[in-house]
Amino acid sequence: MSNQYMMTGYPGFIAGRLFRALAERDPSASFVFLVHPSQLEKARELTEAEERVRLLVGDITREGLGLSAEELPALRESITHFFHLAAIYDLAVPREAAYTVNVIGTEHVNRFVSTLKHLKRYIYFSTAYVSGNRTGIVKEDELDCGQGFKNHYEATKFEAEKRVAALKDVPCTIIRPGVVVGDSQTGETVKFDGPYFVMRFLDGMGNLPVPYVGKGSNPFNIVPVDYILKATVWLAHAEKGANRTFHLTDPSPYTAREVYRMICEELRGKAPSYTIPGKVADWLMSIPPVRKFFDVERESISYMSEQSEYDCSQAVSVLAEGGIRCPDLASYLPTLVRYYKEHREDPDKKILIR
Repeated sequence: MSNQYMMTGYPGFIAGRLFRALAERDPSASFVFLVHPSQLEKARELTEAEERVRLLVGDITREGLGLSAEELPALRESITHFFHLAAIYDLAVPREAAYTVNVIGTEHVNRFVSTLKHLKRYIYFSTAYVSGNRTGIVKEDELDCGQGFKNHYEATKFEAEKRVAALKDVPCTIIRPGVVVGDSQTGETVKFDGPYFVMRFLDGMGNLPVPYVGKGSNPFNIVPVDYILKATVWLAHAEKGANRTFHLTDPSPYTAREVYRMICEELRGKAPSYTIPGKVADWLMSIPPVRKFFDVERESISYMSEQSEYDCSQAVSVLAEGGIRCPDLASYLPTLVRYYKEHREDPDKKILIR
């Protein structure tokens, strides 16, 4: 029986690239994408020439994933791998919207996955930031340690992961990425969010002297999307990947201050020359006109002072068997910055600043 992969979250950036990686690894496989109605036109354009792909219009927030009763029996007999990537990733998302998609949607996916008769693996995309406001070392086999959360995104992804981890008789692989940036070889990314706010902030400074923001002594865990893809494909098929959780994070992250300096040197040609306190920066970014001027999300700033250290020894060990390792940020940062320079005026890559 050939593998048939089913995926939510298509045609998102990671889901679209994951499809290509899986298709390359498994030439005889077929694919079923559960596509939200709002994304159907884009999905059709991207898969028009793909004979191995079938698009199903659905919605994870609805029972049965919004699929018709006629479609379910065949899926239950044919799906061998299920990848659940659909979620709301907005750091400023209201609680109700985040809970509906991230928690209730995952509950619906869990129930559907539990009915698949030939399932080899259920791969759930969580986030390293289910650690919330924990400090110190966070291990891959830890989840609920009484932590609080910085935003509704973290809180709802935590609740969703708890539900996946509680599944019985379903072979699961839980993926917890760090902060994902563009491709280490090409720099390609779909949006200039997350760490790219540093580049947007530096652009907003114009010719003014650039400051460091806060002490920045904490690790800032950045990983390129191509590493996430290679690791996910390997873990989804490796026996040692079953029923385990993996931090796809940088095993040797730079500090936030080092990352900021490297970006500044690459983008502006020189290092920052003075420091402003983190609390001052946070206060400034609480003012809407300031956020809009610098084109920076306030919620992103907290991740520059994230105090968790993500142990990824399980991931490193299993991925080593496939010759997969996370590249050093310094080796590909120039590529990320070059891509940003070439596309920073692209309106499709900008995000709404509140």
